[in-house]
Amino acid sequence: MNSSLETLDWLVIGLYFAGLLVVVWWSSKRQESSADYFLAGRNIGWFAIGASLFASNIGSEHIVGLAGQGVQSGMGMAHWELHAWIMILLAWVFVPFYYRSGVFTMPEFLERRFNAKARWILSVVSLVAYVFTKVSVTIYAGALVFQTLLPDTFGTPDNAFWVGAFATVILTGLYTIFGGFRAVVYTDTAQAFILLVGSAAITYFGLSKLEGGWTTLREVCGEATHNMKLWRPNSDPDFPWLGILIASPIVGIWYWCTDQYIVQRTLAAKNLKTARRGAIWGGFLKVWPVLIFLVPGLIGYALHVKGVVQLPMKTLKDGTEAINGDRVFPTMVSALLPVGLRGLVVAGLLAALMSSLSSLFNSCASLFTIDIYEKINPGTSEKHLVTVGRVATAVVVLLGIIWIPVMKSIAQGGLYKYLQSVQGYLAPPITAVFLLGLFWKRINAHGAVAGLACGFVLGMSKLAIEALVGAGAVSNELLIRIGEYNFLFASGWLFGLSAAIVIVVSHLTPAQPEAQIAGLTYACVSDKDREELRASWGWVEVLGTTVVLGLVLGLYVYFSFWI
Repeated sequence: MNSSLETLDWLVIGLYFAGLLVVVWWSSKRQESSADYFLAGRNIGWFAIGASLFASNIGSEHIVGLAGQGVQSGMGMAHWELHAWIMILLAWVFVPFYYRSGVFTMPEFLERRFNAKARWILSVVSLVAYVFTKVSVTIYAGALVFQTLLPDTFGTPDNAFWVGAFATVILTGLYTIFGGFRAVVYTDTAQAFILLVGSAAITYFGLSKLEGGWTTLREVCGEATHNMKLWRPNSDPDFPWLGILIASPIVGIWYWCTDQYIVQRTLAAKNLKTARRGAIWGGFLKVWPVLIFLVPGLIGYALHVKGVVQLPMKTLKDGTEAINGDRVFPTMVSALLPVGLRGLVVAGLLAALMSSLSSLFNSCASLFTIDIYEKINPGTSEKHLVTVGRVATAVVVLLGIIWIPVMKSIAQGGLYKYLQSVQGYLAPPITAVFLLGLFWKRINAHGAVAGLACGFVLGMSKLAIEALVGAGAVSNELLIRIGEYNFLFASGWLFGLSAAIVIVVSHLTPAQPEAQIAGLTYACVSDKDREELRASWGWVEVLGTTVVLGLVLGLYVYFSFWI
């Protein structure tokens, strides 16, 4: 099949962008205050919140990277995509505290619970993490799609890579700058369903091309069972089962329950019930990525083995050849889908790229404007804060573009695994501080600051040593062992050390006054707050929670024994 896009494909993509421009134009007319620009006036419904949670999470790095990991490591990365149960934690445990506190950002919540130093540390760490992991990885993944699907449209595949990177990041930056968070949320709602339909089509057409369908897929994966299982022995160098049990929840709680990028959606709800219901709806949508993003990678591998589709190869450092995992999904789009539907899926990939980027840009602008600029310049007018937010967004766009050439060289080992390993070093101290701060009133500001600072230094040290060892720049045996130590176990150790530092320092220093932490820990919730919490949920929320947890459990049971 011809891999280039045809007229009908371009028409579908054009209609998508036309709809996007209408939403941005409508949103740009309603940006009078910082609450409008950063939280859409706190008036978003549960359906849009849940869809935005899903679309912001499922970026092009997920679609491209997960399919690649499906080829390279089977179901090993599925644990991170079964985090719908952690979104239930967000709905029931974290959202009530965040929403009632009336904060704009997660660092602002830490200042309420602890002090300004904790807020500064989390703000800086989050901004660094966004620019050098999420923004750059998402741009890189989107550029790969252009390179594979439009190799000759702009002269050469390399030209297609750079045109894709620059065009999408600049366009997304513009609509985020002018449309604010309202444009982000409402475009995310539409993009969530484009993602679901487009990726489900890949799964369907891929299985239809594979003679014997699902049965054949299980047989092919069963022949490579050591590399395709959901659970691996502890001797496995990449995904030992104990490491996954330890690290996956740590990263998941950080990402879904404490990260500004995600939690900002629930803060935009019109009331606590809406915020909770939106998180549960997002959890339901989050159940499906394993089937529609990871499984297509397995299907691509089976089609490759059976000779139906020729997947692109790459040369490894040792001179051997292996499947280029990060180009599996776009190759399947070009090889399997009919005209028109191919355009829809490309629009879905662009939607994934742009929804993630727009969310990142707005979150970065929120963190800089609310947690840094306004703290330095108190009393700033609302209109000036919106202007600062727009300038901050433009700066993040520029930094993301500058980082693309670096990403092109460091993402060779697999895009999604790279992203998870970096997050595994950033998440532990933040997760420890939030969990201990919410559930233990004796944890104080001194402990939180010490845990955040020390944990961040330790995590970045591990990442730096790992990079140096990977580049062959280290000969010291101890440093080599540290660099090669499995990232999952390292994440567990970082969490334990960070938590220990928080607890020990907190107990060596005076406790915070009860009045300062009132309503900010479970031990300090008033009777009035408890009544408000009880009024914010009913049978709909309980049923939704039961369905989400049941689906997650069902997928775990099935894929634990599927081959």
